[in-house]
Amino acid sequence: MHKNKKAVSTLLPLALASAVAMTVSQSALAEIMLYDEGDTTFAVDGYFNTFYVHSDIDRDGEQFDRKQSRVKMGFLPNWIGFNFGKQVGDLKLGGRSSFWVTINDSDTNGTETGIDVRQFYATAASEQWGEVLFGKDFGLFGRSNILLDEMLSGYGQVSDTLGLVDGGGVSFGNIGTGYPYPFPTSQITYRSPKMNGLRIAAGIMDPVDTTEDTSSTLDKAYQEAPRFETEITYEFEMGGTQFYTWINGMQQSSDNTDSSIDKVDSKGLGYGVQAKMGSLSLTASGFQAEGINPFFTNNAGEALLREVDSDGYLLQGSYRFGKNRVALSYGKTKDDGNGLGSAADYETRGIALFHSINDNLTLVAELNQFEIEGKDSPALDEETRTFAVGAALSF
Repeated sequence: MHKNKKAVSTLLPLALASAVAMTVSQSALAEIMLYDEGDTTFAVDGYFNTFYVHSDIDRDGEQFDRKQSRVKMGFLPNWIGFNFGKQVGDLKLGGRSSFWVTINDSDTNGTETGIDVRQFYATAASEQWGEVLFGKDFGLFGRSNILLDEMLSGYGQVSDTLGLVDGGGVSFGNIGTGYPYPFPTSQITYRSPKMNGLRIAAGIMDPVDTTEDTSSTLDKAYQEAPRFETEITYEFEMGGTQFYTWINGMQQSSDNTDSSIDKVDSKGLGYGVQAKMGSLSLTASGFQAEGINPFFTNNAGEALLREVDSDGYLLQGSYRFGKNRVALSYGKTKDDGNGLGSAADYETRGIALFHSINDNLTLVAELNQFEIEGKDSPALDEETRTFAVGAALSF
């Protein structure tokens, strides 16, 4: 059995350092205009959320079993974003920078609140030929899978094995139980104009080391080509139902100057469909991957990857009545060992109630059950049940 010696130790701090989040990167859904003069605009948007959380942890053995209360943020961290736009002839220039903040300090880092920049990019666009984005933004593989998650503004899973119960960052939502996180990365991406509901995006991303570089003073992992990612989306209406469909993917090869270290070819495919019929919304998505970390598309934490498989799916439904929305969610990922170094199934069940006080303020209550089933050893087995109640404010 292959032992991933680096996976567990690196995933624990990643609960803070790589807090999961996603937002529509091209433009904010709500923003405050600070400057609008001539053909130039500058606006700001923000998101704040806090939850009271109570988790009941049951792991293999009894030394980790406990009930833990927290006050922390949910699946989305807090952020403030700035958006720039300028019309120059037929060319629309733009840019966005967003700063993502954890609200959780601790007895180990004092008031050293984590702040990181998830987006820092510019765009050049035309109605005729589309848009080019250059800078740092979320990836394309797995992008719509997480963007259209019905529980995005909720809480989600907090695996104790992954260090999320006591971590200072966000929960994982459905990360690792339905899709991997499309990690922010430097890129050059082209997006076509929307053509009767069809849009194509393709980009080159900064590649990552995936070979087993265990003696870095004697060898070097390297990539002759960048990572390639793409996404095709198609929107249409049929019989009074609005459909949003997508397919996305990625490919990368990583080699090593030490010929005894195996090359790792990574490839992934994501897909899904969302149907909206009045107040009812149904979403089904999934992914298949080889040589990819099942939690993070860029292998954050540098887990030792091999050309082994992972796949997952997410099934969700929600119904809106008045100012309320109820959402049900079930997700599962099967991993042959790239995540924690040993084969395991990861599973999440959730139900949430979202109540809108107004267009800016929403109250949230959620129940979540997360499970890990180790395939080679019961040491990974875990069942964590979580109740979360909180508020989210956006502008």
